[in-house]
Amino acid sequence: MRAPARRIGILAGGGSLPREVAECAAKRGHAVHILAIEGEAERDFGSVPVTSVGWGEIHRMIRVLRAARATELVIVGRVLRPDLLRIRKDLGFVLALPAILSIVASGGDDSVLRVVVRFFESKGFRVVGPCDVAPELVIEAGPMGRAAPEGADVSDIARGFDVVRALGAHDMGQSVVVTNGAVEAVEGAEGTDGMLERVAAARRGAREPRRGVLVKRTKPGQELRVDMPAIGPETVARVAAAGLKGVAVEAGRALAARRAELIERADAASVFAAGWEDASGNGAAAPVTQVLSVPRLGRLGAVAPRARDRADIGKGAATLTALSPFKVGRAAVVTRRHVLGVETGEGLAALLSRVSRLRQWGDGPAHRRVGVAVIADARDVDGAAVAAAAAAGLRGVAVIGDGASGDRMREAIELADRTGLFIVAPCGRRGEAV
Repeated sequence: MRAPARRIGILAGGGSLPREVAECAAKRGHAVHILAIEGEAERDFGSVPVTSVGWGEIHRMIRVLRAARATELVIVGRVLRPDLLRIRKDLGFVLALPAILSIVASGGDDSVLRVVVRFFESKGFRVVGPCDVAPELVIEAGPMGRAAPEGADVSDIARGFDVVRALGAHDMGQSVVVTNGAVEAVEGAEGTDGMLERVAAARRGAREPRRGVLVKRTKPGQELRVDMPAIGPETVARVAAAGLKGVAVEAGRALAARRAELIERADAASVFAAGWEDASGNGAAAPVTQVLSVPRLGRLGAVAPRARDRADIGKGAATLTALSPFKVGRAAVVTRRHVLGVETGEGLAALLSRVSRLRQWGDGPAHRRVGVAVIADARDVDGAAVAAAAAAGLRGVAVIGDGASGDRMREAIELADRTGLFIVAPCGRRGEAV
């Protein structure tokens, strides 16, 4: 007996997945209406009804969904956090301002998405995952094309799963690159594509056989209804361009966009794309909101960190602590409790340069400073490090380890005072506790 038709709204970000989900749902006889986010969603959705909406048109989103008599909502597709000061707003945005402010303040991706889910469910819509509407898009165990992981690839995949699991409580990215057991890159706010471009740039000019694996795994406790990992043909192309041997995703917990083209590109490039069973399972992670253990720090310069800065310092310290068993992570940059990036061998200056282009929610009318560079080893702190943090638009530098010489630290403190940044370090140094 055929199940009754459902009425489904789809809030569509970028990429092909929103259209594929819509087509799968329509083939099952369900009524579908797409809300295409301006500047994010693709323009062609075939015969599926579509309404274009801006990020700030909250009232219009709700009105269109109710007019379509949608009872369920799928949120799918690639999105960037908007600049809230520049988007077009409607009355619904103003009325929803408390919820929107809680979204901005919530920190990492999982925290943000949970608040988004609660908001739409408070309006009477049941939020469901794309796998609930289009199960045929889910990647199951095994290679998707001709190539398969072998030898060192298997160990690299297991290592990658371990890294993402360890970072899960701190709400970081789902992707890492592991090569011969070493963590080569960790996804930050630039996303998987940006991380792969970074790996490709670092390897450019090297004439070596393919090595290393891109690993995508769900974070323990991840909100899979609105943030299920996905790969597509572009992922495979970037994996090949970076000189990696392939990509492995967690079997049963990731989506394939444009599957036929994905497999065709993988076979043409002789790289593998595979679903992989995680032998360690999916144990629940500690809640993202847990109280973190942070070194007692003292203020070294004239500027004092604020409460929000201390929260960012705690998030950065916890992230570096989680990465320490993998011998990676000399520094992390955190803004509004969201980890923009971690250092994985490129050096502190390169990390600060790349995060300067990854602002979250906009910078405000005066482009005010926000965020902190958390540095594991004080020997990495000098005037150049402070200058790079200032150029990146950060509010300050937090050192959580000892080791710097007096001259280097004095230079850093003097420059921090001149540029209006705070600088803090463990209380064993001189300085006022913060």
